[in-house]
Amino acid sequence: MTSGNRLSVTGGSIHFLGTFGLMFLLASTIWEKLEKMDQWLFIQINSHFTNPVFDSVMPFMREAMNWIPLYLFLIVFALLNFRAKGAWWILFFIITVALTDMIGNYGFKHNFQRIRPCGDPDFFMHVRLLVDHCSTGFSFTSNHAANHFGIGTFFYITTRPLLKKWAVTGWVWAGLISYAQVYVGVHYPLDILGGALLGLLVGTLTGYLFNNRHGFAIFDTQPTISS
Repeated sequence: MTSGNRLSVTGGSIHFLGTFGLMFLLASTIWEKLEKMDQWLFIQINSHFTNPVFDSVMPFMREAMNWIPLYLFLIVFALLNFRAKGAWWILFFIITVALTDMIGNYGFKHNFQRIRPCGDPDFFMHVRLLVDHCSTGFSFTSNHAANHFGIGTFFYITTRPLLKKWAVTGWVWAGLISYAQVYVGVHYPLDILGGALLGLLVGTLTGYLFNNRHGFAIFDTQPTISS
């Protein structure tokens, strides 16, 4: 290689490294600003937009065990009223939760490793923690948000022919549970947004897969008021 070629290669390498460094610096600056906005919004929700009623209701809302009766009701209702297609609906429902939970854990949490607001020693003094402990798991994304928006989206897509406009109640329910994660001090708003988007994607996939297999109406028979 001639000296001219060596200079050309060296110049190209320096240019590449310079461009990469500039992009990295820009990305770091954007993330710092985004993180500050995220922390500011967290403080507003967790410490300023508060009231005694929410202080009692939100910890209950975000506790998964409290919703077991609702899940059991859906399972029993589907099986008793719609038999085989009800069983398929339940299976796809479970698949939706399993996918959002695994992707959230292994695709995001273990890679981003973001510390929860209630577990961050540099930020904890700004947190009003309304639960008895702060989870040791990572913060991004929120699996509560991913799981419940996945369920809400699947519920909307598959029950819309039956429930019409009332199918959106699944999204309202998911939104309240997700908001509660920030309100009680265990997640940042950006964690919720990431989890919600993940849930929307997975719920859309499983919902349309279910509809394509079993038709637009999820059940063979649709109950009426007279029945």
